Formats: sequence, structure tokens, C-alpha cells
Amino acid sequence: MGKTKRTWLSLLVLIVSVALIVSACGSDNGDKNNSGSKNEGKNESANSEKPVELIWYTIGTPQKDVDRVMEAVSKYTKEKIGVTVKMTMIDWGDYTQKMQVMTASGEPMDIMFTSSWAFNYVQNARKGAFYDITDLLPEHGKGIIDTLDPAFLEGSKVDGRNYGVPANKELPAQEVWRFNKDLLDKHNLSFDGVYTLESLEPLLKQIKELEPEIIPFAADKSFGPYIPYDYVIEALPFAVPLNTTDYKIVNVLESEEMKQALTTMHKYYKAGYLPTEAATLDSLTDIQTTGKWFADKATTQPFADNLWSQKGYPVVSTPQSEPYVFNWSVMGSMQAISANSEYPEKAMEFLNLLNTDPVLRNMIDSGIEDVHYKKVSDNVMENLPDNKNYDMPTFSLGNIMLTYLNPSDPEDKWEVFKEFNAAGKPAPLLGFNFDATPVATELATLSNVKEEFWTALMTGTVNPEEYLPKAIEKFKAAGFDKVMAEMQKQLDEWLANNQ
Repeated sequence: MGKTKRTWLSLLVLIVSVALIVSACGSDNGDKNNSGSKNEGKNESANSEKPVELIWYTIGTPQKDVDRVMEAVSKYTKEKIGVTVKMTMIDWGDYTQKMQVMTASGEPMDIMFTSSWAFNYVQNARKGAFYDITDLLPEHGKGIIDTLDPAFLEGSKVDGRNYGVPANKELPAQEVWRFNKDLLDKHNLSFDGVYTLESLEPLLKQIKELEPEIIPFAADKSFGPYIPYDYVIEALPFAVPLNTTDYKIVNVLESEEMKQALTTMHKYYKAGYLPTEAATLDSLTDIQTTGKWFADKATTQPFADNLWSQKGYPVVSTPQSEPYVFNWSVMGSMQAISANSEYPEKAMEFLNLLNTDPVLRNMIDSGIEDVHYKKVSDNVMENLPDNKNYDMPTFSLGNIMLTYLNPSDPEDKWEVFKEFNAAGKPAPLLGFNFDATPVATELATLSNVKEEFWTALMTGTVNPEEYLPKAIEKFKAAGFDKVMAEMQKQLDEWLANNQ
């Protein structure tokens, strides 16, 4: 119900109450009784007023029981803060495009998932899609401020302002090699000494010979080999080395590290270690579900092996990088309030509750107790084996450190998370967000060039000796140098103001 309608309802109740009292008691003592009647009318209006409904769009495979769970959530939040919640899930691959269309058309919404990789947080903040919550946080989101590592809110500022609430999760990004432990154990193999991409080769070769039906190196079109650089824009080749001292942006396609990595990937592709369709493969889900893979690359968090092993077989991992705090890791999962929300204060209250109240957080994450999961102890749960209707992406829904533990998790899991976060090294571009407006046309052209070459090169599908020079040439023809000059100018200005 809109604010105008609620105001007229209150006035109507008030007028009717006054009229009844005046007609019953007469005009001689009307003034005396009128005051009490007004208060009664206001109380009746407040008690009968419908709660605010918050419309929430978030990412993930749509779950059958979302509406059922949101009924339970709404019953809880109505009592706590006077709101109900309607959640709509949009599938992973469709989320960005659909959200762009809906926000541009003014579709009613209050809260939405955003990140560095889906429905881009920085770009949409600058476009005006999100409500500026800088001043809302101290008043309606104090629990968020008290809970989050300060690096989350500081690192997610856009031009000095906050437009979203980062999920309290792992703060640094650390790349690891993951392995199907069943295959390691079956053939008595060890990943000791594996760190670089090149050091993976002996294991891949052995598995290829021992298990011809298994994919030695699982990779899809999102794959990119790890090199020690901090990208200005993800998946475009503008970056500075992690150990930079001069903060000069370079084309990583011209770096020795990238050339070596792409050469190795092509060698692996030719040897049959990767899926033949890696450059066009949308997802590894089917491969991972069947367990017909040996190794892949992932971004880790504490006890990630326990989480990955819930696929039905054990997964183990070993580092291939140091933990660094990047812009994209700080902004890897966020909730923003729509600039068009009718109820920004209530939306902020809800986000505050979501990130501080274990009951609400776990209900949204795990569903209804004894329907979707069962409690093993006060803070430990496990999904019911027949639950096929509610399986949410935990990382996308707020403070993960409020969620119940799994039976395989240690009691100190969240303390270890905090230690992991504290140990992360700030990447050189942390806090710098490039404003693409001056070179928007060139960036659009560069994105087209990227689509032509990037996945084929990164997955080793094509020979870098032939295709890397072609890609570099096309990037330059599309305005690469102009964009890099604008990036360098903005970075230099940012450095001067943030020494």
C-alpha cells in the first residue's frame, strides 16, 4: 500500500471516530472527548496498517520453494521491522541483461544483487541505478558497520560514496588448484610441489594415460590462467603488476608472464588435457556432477575443500597464488537498494537485519527447518537428503559468518575466516574504480575484440604464436592506447589523492 493511501486511511479512521463520538455525546463535551478519540483512531490505524513489501531480485538458479520460504521469512520480518519480502531469482547467465532492462524501464524493486562480475556494481552505481546509502548506514545499518571488516565498505566506495552492502565473506582472493581426491588416491598420486601452471604437467600426463575417460584439466570459457597482475577492468588486458612500484598500466597480453601461460595452455590443449570445447563451454557443472575430471582452477576460502566435497566425492586443493585483496574480491557479492525504491529506509533496515540476525540469515540461506534441512546441534545443520526444492548460493545472500556450520566444519570456522581476511595483502589498485565515461565508445569496441580472441587464447584452443600478435594489433586498432592513457591519467590522480 502506498504512502498516500495509508495517509487517507488514517484520516478516514480519524474522521469516522470523531463523528461517532460527537453524535453520541453531543456538542457540549465534544472537545473533552475528541482528544481521546483521535488517539484511539491513530492506534487503530497503526495496528491495521499493512507492512511494507520489499521486492528483492537476486542471482541464482530459481528454486521451487522460494515463495514458501519467503512466507516464513515475511512472518518473521513483519514482527521484527514491519516488512514482508518478495524474492525473485534470475538464473546466472541471464541476470545481468535482465536487470539492466528492468532498471532502465523503472521496474518496481527495492533490493538487488550486484557485484564486480554480475550486474556490475561500479558501472550501475555511476549510472544512478542504486540508492546512495552513505548516510543511511549510520542510522539504519549500524549493525553492518560494526560487523564488516572496514576494508569491505572502504573498498566498495564509488567516488567516495557507498551504494551497496558487501557480503561478509572471505576478503582476499587466493587461487588454488583443485583435485578430485578419489583419483589421487586411486593412483597414489600427490600434488606436493605443484604451484605454477607448468608444475601441473606431470600429473595431467599421468591421468591422461591412466584414465582416458577422465578430463585431466577441467576449464570452460570463463577460465583465465593466473598471472600476478591487478586488472583495471576484469577480463580486459589493462593491469599493473602486483609488485608494482611505479603504478604504470601495461597490456598484459604483451607481458612475459601471460605469453608463457598461454603457451603452456596451448601445449596442454594439444595434448588433450582440456575439453575440446573449452572455449565455448558455458559451465563445468555437468562435468563436476559426474566426477569425471581430475584438476581445475578455483578461488578459495578457509575450509573450501569441505564445501566443494559436498558434490558427493572428496575434493582437495593446493595454492597457486598468495591471498590479495582486490576490488573484485571486495565487490564479489553485494546487495544494493534501488534508486527507485519507495522504502529505502526500510530496505536498509532489512539489510541490516539480514546481516546481523542469525535466524533470518539462516532461514533465507537454508529454508525451513525439518522441511529443507535439519539441525544437528545449535549451530550445525545438514540438508535433508530429499530436499530438491531449496538450494541457495550462500555467498550471494549476505553475511556468511552467521550461517550454520556443516557437520564437517570445525567449530572455529568463522574465526579462521577472520584471520584469513586479516592476512590478505592489499592489491595495488584496491579502491581505484576507473570511470569509463570518457572512453565508452572505445571500450565497447575493445570488448568486441576481446570476444573474438580472449576465450580461445586463455583456454589454449589457439596457438598464441599466431593469434597473440593478431589480438594485440586489433586491440590497438580499436583504441587500446587511448583507453590506457585515460586509465593512467585517472590512476595518477587517484594516487595523488590517496597517498
